[in-house]
Amino acid sequence: MSEESSTVSAVAGAQAEPAKPRRNEWLLIAFTGTTNTADAVMRVALPLLAATLTRSPALIATVVVMISLPWLVTALHVGVYVDRKNRRSLMVAAEFARMASIAVVLVAVLTGMVSLPLIYAVAFVIGVAEVFAVLAAVSIIPSAVPRSRWQVANARITAVEYVTFSFVGAPIGGLLVAAGFVLALGTTGAVYLVGALLLTMLVGDFAVRSSRPAQPARVEIREGLTFLWRHTLLRTMAVLIAVMAGCWAAWYAIIPAYSVGGPLGLTAAQYGFLLTSLGAGGVLGTVLVGPVNRLVGRRWAMFAVIVGTVLMVGVPALLPAMPSSAWAIGIAAFVGGAGGTMWTVNSRVISQSLVPNELLGRFNAASRLISWGTVPVAAAIAGGVAELLGFRVAFGVFAVACLLLIYPFLKVITQESLAPVDAPQAQPATQESGER
Repeated sequence: MSEESSTVSAVAGAQAEPAKPRRNEWLLIAFTGTTNTADAVMRVALPLLAATLTRSPALIATVVVMISLPWLVTALHVGVYVDRKNRRSLMVAAEFARMASIAVVLVAVLTGMVSLPLIYAVAFVIGVAEVFAVLAAVSIIPSAVPRSRWQVANARITAVEYVTFSFVGAPIGGLLVAAGFVLALGTTGAVYLVGALLLTMLVGDFAVRSSRPAQPARVEIREGLTFLWRHTLLRTMAVLIAVMAGCWAAWYAIIPAYSVGGPLGLTAAQYGFLLTSLGAGGVLGTVLVGPVNRLVGRRWAMFAVIVGTVLMVGVPALLPAMPSSAWAIGIAAFVGGAGGTMWTVNSRVISQSLVPNELLGRFNAASRLISWGTVPVAAAIAGGVAELLGFRVAFGVFAVACLLLIYPFLKVITQESLAPVDAPQAQPATQESGER
């Protein structure tokens, strides 16, 4: 079967299922809001907690490295579990694992036993839980929401991600840290618990059904990798996002040391509000994605992420490091956030439309191994370059890397390659049909 014909019919039986209650959509949106708020506070609190122990940009950036490292070392095997186990149960377990990890740090703060190795270990465990939660959450949508609402649901979920992670969560994190790490960590753990409770109210059976017997893990991993590798559009998207995710990781890794106690001279609360601009842009992107898709097509809506990412990492490289530059850096982050959400919504609809339901976990794992696997590497590189050559050089390196994506994007992501996403779906695909 050709790649084009397989993609036109590559949606599994989830499309043929009767429409799920609308409550599932709103529960997933509410869960996204709670867990991303907790994630945002945690991602502000842990690096700033590390900053109380050291002023080294590289050591502080290592917190981000440890949170993202599990995508590089565990994603493929987690993807197998997501395609074998009940996806809701995995999401609930991930919430409790993150809550327990935060409790360990909280106890350490209360007893005066905080150390960098402890922060790194907790960050890694939280990162592993995040891999389970994210892969299961992305893969559960076709089973929880009818296909006619995939784009709407993805747009709303993405909007809530940005509202809570950057627009609300980041400044709340800054304010909570300013009030004390005990309050910040305690609040984070409580919000993770609320997220777990929301998941228990989802309606439906979220176990993955497959007509084939379970294969060895290495075989199932290979199936996900093979599907991605043989699909030109999906493979190229994974490579493009790998570079862009690296740029975002570099920004997140060094912006705390650059902003708080560094050349930008911001307080913890001001730093939280700087991150708010990224979330505000993301919210705007989810509002614009539908009209922009209709006006100029998915291709140009997705191209906005390259423009936004170049500005986000490029502006700090070009401007002098002084408090007045924070406004321009915030505006650039706003544009980056808008482009990021337009890419995210469209890329999720594309993968959910072209990948069989029983392969979604492994496909998303393979795709994110390539794309998000660069995050710890980029964060480490950014921290090292900032340590040796300065912040402006570190930001500039990643701005140039993102500029180089323009040619492959225009060559592969065309209107023709995206046409099957919106084509009428005929017969549900089997897993094998997508691989031949």
